[in-house]
Amino acid sequence: MALHETTPPHQGPTRRAEAETETGSKPEVLFAGEGAQDSRCLVECPAHTTDRRLMAKIDLHVVPFLCIMYLLAFLDRVNIANAKIYHLREDLDMLNPPSRFNTAIVIFFVPYILFEIPSNMLLKKFTPATWLSLNMFLLGVTTILQGVVQNYAGLLATRFFLGLFETGMFPGAFYLIGMWYRRHEAQRRYSFFFNSTTLAGAFGSLLTAAIGQMGGQRGYSGWRWIFILEGAFTVLVSFAFYFLLPSFPEQATWLREDERQYVAAKLRLDQGDAGLERSITLSDVGRVLRDYKVLLGGVMYLGLVVPAYGYAYFAPSIISSYGYSPTQTQLRSVPPWAVAFVFSMIVAFVSDRLRHRALFAVLAVFLAITGFAVLKAVNTNIDVQYMALFLAVMGVYTTMPIIVCWFNMNLGGHHRRAIGSAWQIGFGNLGGIIASFVFEQDKAGKSDYSLGYSSCIGFCCVSAVASVLYALACWKTNRDRERGSMEGRLRAVSEDEKVALGDLNPSYRYLL
Repeated sequence: MALHETTPPHQGPTRRAEAETETGSKPEVLFAGEGAQDSRCLVECPAHTTDRRLMAKIDLHVVPFLCIMYLLAFLDRVNIANAKIYHLREDLDMLNPPSRFNTAIVIFFVPYILFEIPSNMLLKKFTPATWLSLNMFLLGVTTILQGVVQNYAGLLATRFFLGLFETGMFPGAFYLIGMWYRRHEAQRRYSFFFNSTTLAGAFGSLLTAAIGQMGGQRGYSGWRWIFILEGAFTVLVSFAFYFLLPSFPEQATWLREDERQYVAAKLRLDQGDAGLERSITLSDVGRVLRDYKVLLGGVMYLGLVVPAYGYAYFAPSIISSYGYSPTQTQLRSVPPWAVAFVFSMIVAFVSDRLRHRALFAVLAVFLAITGFAVLKAVNTNIDVQYMALFLAVMGVYTTMPIIVCWFNMNLGGHHRRAIGSAWQIGFGNLGGIIASFVFEQDKAGKSDYSLGYSSCIGFCCVSAVASVLYALACWKTNRDRERGSMEGRLRAVSEDEKVALGDLNPSYRYLL
């Protein structure tokens, strides 16, 4: 593998060339493309492989294990929604007041929000496999304990620690995926990972329909078996994942040295020097959070977390209110999740192909708004309401990976991406607290979710506006940099300072 400079500088989309080697083979040469840090450079792929084959190798080592990890984590987080219809509230004296169930959901988000940034800092300090598998193990143990609690206070305690141990998984995985792929390669990987949640929703409903039939076995109610068995499986998988979860490209032992150099050089052309060896300090956190584009990233995500958690936590209750039995409710919960997964992946492939994010994000948000508007307006036709659930979940779970990928992949360097990704997820999950209460039942236990639907519409609009503002901010910054109005800022700046700047480096171009 070799990294060369060419003159004159190349601008525009990525193009391919071929260069002869001493052996006469023709390795791929990738020119730096749009948004590259230095468009005069090109990267030679090692002669024994091709870029496509190497990307397939990376996909097999990075994406599947992170997807399984998060599928199990999300399942352990939201299975309380399925446990609810198997008499969780009755057994733990949560019916009076009805808000006790909502409080049990909310307490999860307290540590989940507070420890996002510290967790990503620890992930960078330790290896990702060590940190993520440890959290996965503790998460599984806590889920098992959730299945044996004897009172409401015990449930609150286990929900708190569930949030603490899951806090690093989501932003940590997004951060890690972002360090492996160029920006125009990332969306379908992000969407596939993110849609572990839709698979968890579908798989969890099927699994719960089966486990729920175990009610009475060894004196345990069905909801207890849901927590115990799903938690035990998470614990078992965590041991294997200590060896299977990926590291950063610079640390990957399953790549040859020339492959690691090629991947690092290719990513450096697209995103700048990653600066893995550079420690993250509290002053770094402050500098990153002073960037208004970073703040917009959190608002974009917040606007979608409210409808996302509203659906994840309350879809079984909503479908159950249509008059179905617990088993029928679980089975009817599967199709919306499955359709949302397929739709999201189609949009992700098109978005990567066109190298564009903003329009897809906004259009998908309006699909979700349409679904929630129908749910609010139509109160008597169950079939129409059920079809509206499809629109809502398709829109929400298509938009979320787009805005997370778009925002994270526009952050240059390890330190800005580690901090920025954790901020986006942490701030956005304030929406989980909001969702927990806007879908609250009244004191009579009546299932009226009109306030929840209205709130989802409003927050989807917030996300759409924030996405447009973020796109305009990126466009304006790119325009200013193209015009050279920021060129003087790099004069007399050391290479270390350029690494610290990340995407603030005037040679960096944001993806729209």
